[in-house]
This record gives sequence, structure tokens and C-alpha cells, in this order.
Amino acid sequence: MDNLPLPKAIENFIAATNAHDANALTALFADGATVRDDGKTYAGEAEIREWIQGHLINPQIVITPTSFADDRLVASGDGDFPGGPLSFAFVFGIRDDQVTDLAIDPV
Repeated sequence: MDNLPLPKAIENFIAATNAHDANALTALFADGATVRDDGKTYAGEAEIREWIQGHLINPQIVITPTSFADDRLVASGDGDFPGGPLSFAFVFGIRDDQVTDLAIDPV
């Protein structure tokens, strides 16, 4: 991550994910934000907090960025899940250093 220039919101997302800090992750999302992951859409603070806990915190996900261009971060994700590490594309919508939209797909 040190050699890959990233917007502040994405740096903060990676740091909070890797620190397994649900409160810091939740704080990164703007009011009205959405997350699309695993074929589902999570909207609003309660659903996003549930997604954070279930998809990032409980499996102890660690994200290692490999590339970034046009709001699309490609990263390796490892944690307590079968088959890892896996590569994912994180496509961020960002406004005022907060995440407004996040879509995650396997690469």
C-alpha cells in the first residue's frame, strides 16, 4: 500500500479493514451509502454495519492492494475463509473522503 498512491478514503478503508475495526469502517461510509457484494445490496448504516461484521470483521479479512486505477482497487483478500487468498475488485464511489458506493467482485 505504501507504494500505491490511493485516495484517503481507500487508504482508510484498507487500514480499518486490516485492523478489524468495525467502528472505523462504519464511519467511512457516507449517509445513504450502498455496498454491493455477493449478489446483494446493503444500504444504510445498519445494513452496512452488518455487512462489515459478517464479511470483513468475523473472517478477519486482510486486504493487500495490487493495483488501482479509475476508482477500482484490485487487491488480494485473505482471512478465515476457504480458498484464500482471493483477488477482488473494489470499485469505490467517494465524496468528501467518505465512501458513497462500493461494489466488490471476484477477479
